[in-house]
Amino acid sequence: MTNLMEQKPQKRFIGLTGNMWLYALGLMGINFAIGLINSYQAEFFNKILGANLVAIAVIILVAKFVSIVADFVIGNLIDRANFKAGKMRPWILFSAFPLAVFTTLSFVFIPFGSSAGGTAGKYIWVTLIMILWNVSMTMADIPVSGTLSLVANNANDTNNAAGMANTLRSISLASPGIFIMIMGLIVGDTNGVSKLTYLITAIVMSALGLVFQLLMYFKGKEQYKSSTASGMSFREMFGELKNNKMIMILFLTFMLGFGRNIGLGIAVQASCILIRDGIDLSFIGMGVLRGDQCSWAIGLTSAISSMVTILLNPVINKKLGEKKYFIIAGFYGFGVCLIAFLMYVFGGSALRSIWAIFIYQFFLGFAYGPNGYLPMVMTADIVDYQEWKTGKRTEGTQFAILSMSNKLSNALSVSLGLLFIGAINYSSEKYFATIAGGAPISSYVTNAMQNKAWAIYFLLPGLCMLASSIVMFFYKIDEKTKKQMREELAARHAAESGDAELAEETEAETAYEAATLGSEELSGVDVLSRSEGAQEISEEPDEE
Repeated sequence: MTNLMEQKPQKRFIGLTGNMWLYALGLMGINFAIGLINSYQAEFFNKILGANLVAIAVIILVAKFVSIVADFVIGNLIDRANFKAGKMRPWILFSAFPLAVFTTLSFVFIPFGSSAGGTAGKYIWVTLIMILWNVSMTMADIPVSGTLSLVANNANDTNNAAGMANTLRSISLASPGIFIMIMGLIVGDTNGVSKLTYLITAIVMSALGLVFQLLMYFKGKEQYKSSTASGMSFREMFGELKNNKMIMILFLTFMLGFGRNIGLGIAVQASCILIRDGIDLSFIGMGVLRGDQCSWAIGLTSAISSMVTILLNPVINKKLGEKKYFIIAGFYGFGVCLIAFLMYVFGGSALRSIWAIFIYQFFLGFAYGPNGYLPMVMTADIVDYQEWKTGKRTEGTQFAILSMSNKLSNALSVSLGLLFIGAINYSSEKYFATIAGGAPISSYVTNAMQNKAWAIYFLLPGLCMLASSIVMFFYKIDEKTKKQMREELAARHAAESGDAELAEETEAETAYEAATLGSEELSGVDVLSRSEGAQEISEEPDEE
């Protein structure tokens, strides 16, 4: 039985309750580590430890697949557990310290040496630390993301919480690049980012993430608790993905859209190739930034434009709905990528400059805004949708599938991105050796290499956006469905509680909200907040 926690009026700041802010900050916390690892871990292993870039890409792919298995295990454990502190909160505490520790260890320099034993030890270490980090990230990501379905009492608050979380998430993903540049200037890096700068950045990002996760645990609350524990076997969990059409569609958008975020995984390598001459900041006393020192610049303008859509996500989503918003953003992104690719490859030097790249990135950034927001909101809706269809509510499983989808997509994005970059004959060692030798950098990073890198960095994301948007035409949880789903769940819960008066009040409340909120629909979380309890019921016939 689901017992609702006592509801009390909560103060709001910029439209969000303290509980919603804590959720947003918690998600921001884990993304300090994710942003650092996804952008700089491969470069650190390649440049500082001397590991081969293609080998690193393969190891990343293996580590991601191991963590995908962990997704199912941890999601199952969450659904089976029954802690007094709540369904998700205890797992946030369990995962906070391992994530901080393994993020820091990922950037610790170990002098393995050039002997056969040293080389073997180096690759064993790289493999081990990648697997441990990915598993610890899974432990953190599932409960933090899953808290979205428990953080508020209505869909409007849920959407606003997701919108703010996505905003702060984008800030935290970009933070490591800015911090590395500043720390490099303080430390005095002269040949790209040093191992000391990487280590200091890892410690700071890990500490910030730890603080925000602990705040979420100690100060945050779940709006209702489950006094029953449920779980799924591996077979049942795979069956959930197979039989749940809506979560399968969401899964396919991640798989087909794996390249949407490929720029994050290869930002350092792409900046070395596309900004081969570096960025001259001598006029402000910063000298010429090269290689991994200026990786922040290549995505600077897209961060600005994506922030606009990130801030407007709840408003746009309210007007369009998840399905239309996803499709429009995908087709727009494809159009921008195709035009920018053709202009860069077939245009003159002006259309290949850093200033042209800034313009291309600015217009593409509007398509990135919904990427982190819509899947979280859709998964929360799918949790309610499955309860409506089957009578079972399994947040842990559904958000484990979300985490698995995101992780598998990210694995393909990062590993294939690095494989493609390696395939065009780029390596950090050759790049900096060319600079140190005094030869023109264009003798190594040729125009042909730039064109290939631009196709990987800019055209591939557009093609993936198009492919993932086509799948969304089959998504069925629209505003009409959510309205029907909410009304029937409300009546079902009220009937199960044996309170006919509550059923009438809930029905009246639903009708009033539908009239006053227009297209804004409340999720099953809102329904639960209006009933005194809910029990698992027998499976309802599928009403497609």
